[in-house]
Amino acid sequence: MSVAEAAAELPPVVVTRAEASDGPLSSQLKSLGLRVLLWPAIEVTRADTSELAEALQRIDQFDWVVFASRHAVMPVLSQVPTRPAGLKVAAVGKATAQVLRQRGWEVDLVPEDSNAGALVTSFQIIAKEGMRVLYPASSRALPMIAKGLAQLGAVVTQVEAYRTDASVALDVADCRARIERNEIGAVTFASPSAVIELERALGAEHFQKLLTQAAPVAIGPTTARVLTELGRPPVLAESATLRGLADAALRFLQTRH
Repeated sequence: MSVAEAAAELPPVVVTRAEASDGPLSSQLKSLGLRVLLWPAIEVTRADTSELAEALQRIDQFDWVVFASRHAVMPVLSQVPTRPAGLKVAAVGKATAQVLRQRGWEVDLVPEDSNAGALVTSFQIIAKEGMRVLYPASSRALPMIAKGLAQLGAVVTQVEAYRTDASVALDVADCRARIERNEIGAVTFASPSAVIELERALGAEHFQKLLTQAAPVAIGPTTARVLTELGRPPVLAESATLRGLADAALRFLQTRH
């Protein structure tokens, strides 16, 4: 039996990201031979861009712009298609950096680990007092980046670039039925918001039952912390990437079954 055939016999893996069946995480899981169930707990929508637009009108006043997610890229580049001279760019994660480079923006800083803490750590040796940083963020952005950079002496302007909301596409009845039948092998979480909204949608009882039966798998320490606070310490991806998340799910299922 091939590796792919063996993986296909494992229980399915849930994707809680907002993506289609051929989305980036689903594709990574399927490439490993795993079966995938889409349970979109969150959806990314357009934000009121007035605050962002005002900040971008004076983008030449900033020293750095920090992108913590690929979802923040297009709201900025749709208004500023060409990277201003003198502006340096930081990106959390190779996927975010790739989106920027594909659109002609060079990226000056990509931390080795794809998380907020690693970004702040990377700035420690280059931060200057009074450094002006623009941070286009999610409506639910955690304070780690803004606070961390401010503690290094930066003046951070955080503006909402996109919204992260509860998904209306999640079929809660089907999810609960699958939980009752104990069908799930692992549940992947790529953000704290996905954890929070899946618990809210399923209800605490079904959420706890799900993660008693199936392994929660977290992309990074921030997401892992939320799961741990809910009493479900997760399997943590070795690298904070979607590939790392997929690999962690496979490794767990292979050792469990």
